[in-house]
Amino acid sequence: MEFTMNYPEPIYIPQTISTNVSLAEICSKGDTENLTSVYSSFQTDGRGQRGNKWESENGKNLLFSFVVFPKELPARKHFILLQITALALFDTLSEYTEGISIKWPNDIYWMDKKICGTLIENDLSGMNIERSISGTGVNLNQKIFRSNAPNPVSLSQITGQEYDIETILHKIMDSASVYYQMFENGKSEIIRKKYFDAIYRKDGFHKYKDNNGNFEAMIEDIEEDGRFILKDREGNIRKYLFKEVEYIF
Repeated sequence: MEFTMNYPEPIYIPQTISTNVSLAEICSKGDTENLTSVYSSFQTDGRGQRGNKWESENGKNLLFSFVVFPKELPARKHFILLQITALALFDTLSEYTEGISIKWPNDIYWMDKKICGTLIENDLSGMNIERSISGTGVNLNQKIFRSNAPNPVSLSQITGQEYDIETILHKIMDSASVYYQMFENGKSEIIRKKYFDAIYRKDGFHKYKDNNGNFEAMIEDIEEDGRFILKDREGNIRKYLFKEVEYIF
């Protein structure tokens, strides 16, 4: 299969603490190109958002990270980097099944089940992002999940097929390189619109929970800084940053 390869050949590490940690170590040793990536068969301490662990059976799933070095990107505009990763995952998995969406801010869902999780770690220089490492676990071929995660699913469970990990990685990196080039060319608004169009539960009223309790609302917008804008049944506009509101399933 041909790939565009506007990025370095991914680096394979059989086992690692986490691919984010391994990639950070590679970056610390010298010049590293944009979109350098590492992937592994097993992580001993795979991390997710909110301090959660990422469950992955050895050799069954895609565990990878890639790095970018944005030019003069203020930290307050970091959300565009998250959107690039989310859209690359969304586009790739949508080739294999319907029902893929992006659950704000950066999980990938199939129907009401989680197929991908991403942890992005940014290093700052002054007020700007100097380096951004995006680490993702994609459930590909795992058939049984034993952790207490509420709703995991793998692509193999959805389709009944087995998938080549390297092929999926190259597809994701192809897509990420296209979106990153769009970002560098000043087309962030196009990325933002594509992200919003792919958002989970974009239409209609759904249940949410914040510090004041449960409520029903519809998604009104997602602002440039990643702020989640909801309109409740009373017509009130509610604005949330990450971790300030939860979906209720």
